[in-house]
Amino acid sequence: MTSRVIVSIRVPCSPVQAFDIFTQDIGAWWADSDLFRFTPRSPGVLEFEPPDPSGAGGRLVERLPNGKTFEIGPIRLWERGERLVVGWRQATFGPEHATEVDVRFEPVGAETRVSVEHSGWDTVPQEHLARHGFPLQLTNQRQGEQWRAGLERLKSRTTATPSTPSSD
Repeated sequence: MTSRVIVSIRVPCSPVQAFDIFTQDIGAWWADSDLFRFTPRSPGVLEFEPPDPSGAGGRLVERLPNGKTFEIGPIRLWERGERLVVGWRQATFGPEHATEVDVRFEPVGAETRVSVEHSGWDTVPQEHLARHGFPLQLTNQRQGEQWRAGLERLKSRTTATPSTPSSD
């Protein structure tokens, strides 16, 4: 069984609206961390490139200040308003290192519970630069703190976004 970090928050909008803000505005709400930089040139601006209409392709990237683009990971599942799964890696990861983020959008009354599950840090050795020598439990704790900060910023964006009925 792989280790994982699970962080959830309720936001005051529909699952489709929460999904759209999560994916379309990630560059605005993502909380960068000095501990978990994607590249030595980070931070840049995160952006989802959605899959094509057939569901193929798509990726999460960081657009760097120097104009280059770093692929954080491929989109593995894109179910608007329900679920998003994306690969998550830093530039220093080898082919044997892989983490994954699984995000669920669940209606809870008039709100949506956004749950992020980030797994796979146990594939990255403790001595690896990305882990800073931290034991797995501390790596997961710090990653959870970063996700919590990001989801709080996401919630602020959903509060500031006028609620409109979805056409889906």
